[in-house]
Amino acid sequence: MPRRSVSLFRRMEHALETIAGASTPLETIRQTAQFLVENFSEDLGMTGGRIYARDEFGSYELVGTFGKVMRAPLGLRIPSDYHPFERLYDEGCVSMALSDAGLDASLESEIGTREHFAAIMVADRKYALSFDVAPGSSASDDLIAILNIVRLAINQKLREERMHEILEEARRIQESILPSRIPNYEGFDMAARTVPAEVVGGDFYDFITLTDRTVNVVIADATGHGLPAALQVRDVYTGLRMGLSREFKITRTLERLNNIIHRSRLATKFVSLFLAELQVGGGVVYCNAGHPPGLLIRQNQTIEELSSGGMILGPLPGTHYCFDLFHMAPGDLFVLYTDGITEAHRPGTGEEFSLERLKNLVQGLNDRTANDIVATIFDAVSAFTQGRAPEDDQTVVVVRRTGVKEGNT
Repeated sequence: MPRRSVSLFRRMEHALETIAGASTPLETIRQTAQFLVENFSEDLGMTGGRIYARDEFGSYELVGTFGKVMRAPLGLRIPSDYHPFERLYDEGCVSMALSDAGLDASLESEIGTREHFAAIMVADRKYALSFDVAPGSSASDDLIAILNIVRLAINQKLREERMHEILEEARRIQESILPSRIPNYEGFDMAARTVPAEVVGGDFYDFITLTDRTVNVVIADATGHGLPAALQVRDVYTGLRMGLSREFKITRTLERLNNIIHRSRLATKFVSLFLAELQVGGGVVYCNAGHPPGLLIRQNQTIEELSSGGMILGPLPGTHYCFDLFHMAPGDLFVLYTDGITEAHRPGTGEEFSLERLKNLVQGLNDRTANDIVATIFDAVSAFTQGRAPEDDQTVVVVRRTGVKEGNT
């Protein structure tokens, strides 16, 4: 390959990387095309051109121009079976002259096409770009190679923008299903925080108040993280609230939710979950579906692990779950977490934060507020990982029985 071509390709690739995405696919394409004619016209002989968009009828409408063009009958529609579009559909990139067979001289004159042009299709053939080029440039190998690079770069940019748009929408959905505030529930102090490893995550927590006598606390972790896990979390949120609103027992709710997740077509369809029903007098009914054990820290600093329930949700239909009971006295502390906390790694060593380290941390915190305890746990994990971004989603829920005497509840 000639030295000039290598240098040109490298300059082009570097330049395309600097182009920022715009608010719409059309604007991204227009900005890229304008950038090319402003910065590479001498190299490639491109002076300007036109942008076509496929409409709902399959025709291509002239929707924009860039650079210097003779005229622009915007809104003109050209059938998709017009020879240049057929070639573009098959080849992705073409270089043609007005004298080539299959071109309509009167149509090209109306459009304002110069003697030679080159064109590419992008965005799954939704858009076509036609570049006017100086005579002698249309057959250049450099021109065709560069336009193929441009085609790939635009497609990549549009895919990135679309994925960013999808993730932002998923983030907004996920934020909408997380509680906007922690409910004020007589005799309890509660707090929670979640930190996703990506824009969206597979961890989830909720506080579901159905009566003035009970509140349901839940924490869940869909396998993996990112968009598939976040979509699975949406199903968990919907299934839980529907089940609990029908006054199902918590075990029946989880059995129905297990079947929903099992039928899911998502690649990630295993969910660990801990569901607890708090009662005003301090009684707690809970079910642990394959989740890391909840920690009950008594006022005397003894710790109980809460593991009763059943297997993780999703793998097997028809799974049955059991519940267990405990009572929280004033000063008792109840901590839920996902494995992104206990399995956080110290850089360079592979050492995990661990369940034992978490137990040692929360002992002695019974007199702190729930918000303080959540912050303390996250601060400790951050210090342990030396401030590194989390490798997995991290969530903590803390429930503390306040000093209200049971006779006053």
